[in-house]
Amino acid sequence: MRRTQRAIITGITGQDGSYLAELLLAKGYEVHGLVRRSSTFGTQRIEHLYRDVHDTDRPLQLHYGDMSDGNALSRLIREIRPTEVYNLAAQSHVRVSFDQPTYTADVTAVGTLRLLEAIRDYQDAVGERVRFYQASSSEMYGKVVEVPQTEATPFYPRSPYGVAKVYAHWITVNYRESYGLHASCGILFNHESPRRGETFVTRKITRAATRIKLGLQQKLYLGNLDARRDWGFAGDYVEAMWLMLQQDMPDDYVVAMDETHSVREFCEKAFAAVGLDYRDHVEVDPRYYRPAEVDLLLGSAKKARERLGWQPRVSFDELVAMMVKGDMEIAHKEVVLAANCADPVLHFR
Repeated sequence: MRRTQRAIITGITGQDGSYLAELLLAKGYEVHGLVRRSSTFGTQRIEHLYRDVHDTDRPLQLHYGDMSDGNALSRLIREIRPTEVYNLAAQSHVRVSFDQPTYTADVTAVGTLRLLEAIRDYQDAVGERVRFYQASSSEMYGKVVEVPQTEATPFYPRSPYGVAKVYAHWITVNYRESYGLHASCGILFNHESPRRGETFVTRKITRAATRIKLGLQQKLYLGNLDARRDWGFAGDYVEAMWLMLQQDMPDDYVVAMDETHSVREFCEKAFAAVGLDYRDHVEVDPRYYRPAEVDLLLGSAKKARERLGWQPRVSFDELVAMMVKGDMEIAHKEVVLAANCADPVLHFR
């Protein structure tokens, strides 16, 4: 008798977590998400998917927990009895990882180990197999030793985040080979969407372009405009995650668009979409340079295309247009809000 498809997503409130939750719910899964306790709500990206954390009749349920708490992770695995676990939780901002290297290592690297241990203990005790997905990153390649980067390309991370992801990747491989876990790693290259956090460079660009167009902002300050990345749509990439866990044998896969674009090109297209020339509004600020820069990332997703049958649907140009459209809607709301606040009657209500 086939078990109910039941998934746990760590990092469910992030960009990837929200798209993955949508995908799994559409496929009939019961979805459980791990969220950190906070004095403010951080569930905006998934509010359309659930009503109440404590409504156990909903196909999506949220649970308080943290990647630094191994006991809580073990308890969660035992209580939910998942068929699949997707580990998307991380301190995922590369520049911030230089300022918070210890926290980044604890959550991103050791947090993965805690989760793997929880799964291993559960399988040993109960005998039910759990399929595990680890969100690896193109930042592991860092100072690249070959172009394009494949599953066989050596890692050379250039940030505490990249180093932490290398540990998480290899400990996943180690548990697969040592304990027979069905554990796969997706080495995802940069993937964006209108749900991308506003501190990430692509979202900074589309937010600024739309706000400048409507007179809400004057300048955009960025770091290395010549850095080149392989950018795709997050909604396409979460499908690759799911496909990895449907295979009979676990493995590691690069997920990428097989093409590269510069930050400058992203600026050019985003500002052009709103009728502006980025050169009139974008300035380079050395404060945004990384201590160790990653100049070029270009992935080869040949293995994922051939073995998983994965195909991206959204092109680079369509991705930029999608993000600009979403941020233009937000900017228009900001204009209305600013106008209302300027009204003395509304201001004092």
